[in-house]
Amino acid sequence: MREVYVAGIGITSFGRLEYPLSEIAAYPGMLALKDAGLKAVDHLYVANMGGGRVNHQTALASAVIDTLSLTPAGAETIENGPASGASAIKTGFMAVASGVHDVVMVIGAERMREVNNLEATDFIATLTHPLAEYIYGVTLPSLAGMFTRLYMDKYGVTDRHLAMVAAKNHANAMLNPFAHLHQEVTIEGILDSPEAMTNNPFVADPLRFFDCCPVSDGAACLILATKEVAKKAKHPLVRLAGVGQATDTHAVHERAEPTDLLAVRTSAALSMDMAGVKPADVSVAELHDAFTILEIVESEEAGFFKKGEGHIALEKGETALTGRLPVNTSGGLKGKGHPVGATGVGQAHEIVTQLRGDAKKRQVKGAKVGFTCNFGGFGNNVVCLTFTREE
Repeated sequence: MREVYVAGIGITSFGRLEYPLSEIAAYPGMLALKDAGLKAVDHLYVANMGGGRVNHQTALASAVIDTLSLTPAGAETIENGPASGASAIKTGFMAVASGVHDVVMVIGAERMREVNNLEATDFIATLTHPLAEYIYGVTLPSLAGMFTRLYMDKYGVTDRHLAMVAAKNHANAMLNPFAHLHQEVTIEGILDSPEAMTNNPFVADPLRFFDCCPVSDGAACLILATKEVAKKAKHPLVRLAGVGQATDTHAVHERAEPTDLLAVRTSAALSMDMAGVKPADVSVAELHDAFTILEIVESEEAGFFKKGEGHIALEKGETALTGRLPVNTSGGLKGKGHPVGATGVGQAHEIVTQLRGDAKKRQVKGAKVGFTCNFGGFGNNVVCLTFTREE
């Protein structure tokens, strides 16, 4: 199996974008080609979840390859719910590692704000079990609320810990020019002040408004290539060293232990094992915090902290920008935004930026190993990636 490197990256701002979906998707591809010093690729993979339903745009990859004038390269669209982005990266990795292609472009894109929040919530809810969950009105916030209450009761997580995640990630987003939410958040403002209930109402008890990610438009791109191609780009060499994917039961209530995220645990281990690293080796991580509780729990399931102690590490500042293991330096889904098909590629974009040493005010000093967790469904299909910097 050949080694796979990141030759180029590109990203749009996350937020509200007033362009057609195909153009939103194509823009970071153009930036990545320039970043890599390339004019052509062998193949394009586009990650997208809602183009057909929300934007009335199917066969998105065909539109993007033509928009970028990259024909006759092959192109295909990949859908795996909110984990679509990392799934597309994994597919690109396999194409280069196997020798089928030398250079592939991976784009994740979504234009979600074309519909209102209620429609967006329903659209995302379609990834729940169709017969055991969706037809009974189950939504992702409702699953997250029940999961959070169970976790609080079992491990002592409090609403203050959730607010700490929100405040940290909003602070990181303030340093990221591509982030959706450039809004400072304090624990006092969203939890303790007399206006807290008005400013931060309950969405799905115990989760409040500021415990949930925004609905975002956006796109991101990675160009994956052989080492020979990546060297020509004259960036610090960043290798996609490990990929891991795992599933869990579709219906959450069928899990033996509902507070375990077994697909995160398994995919993280597979990714790091392939890369030849351990959790203690990771310098910086992007974790899928669509809800604040998920950052805490994923940090445990990935092996960074013991089960039930992620909130203690958060209290100690270990996941802060200057901590032992900075988590969600981009602002995470909470601050940077969550255009579902683009999220996994956006996470990878942040890790490559960190490992290259180009993250400016949010740069993690000496970052050598980066990790991403792209969480599909409510943990029923998860893809983890491990990147390393080569000197």
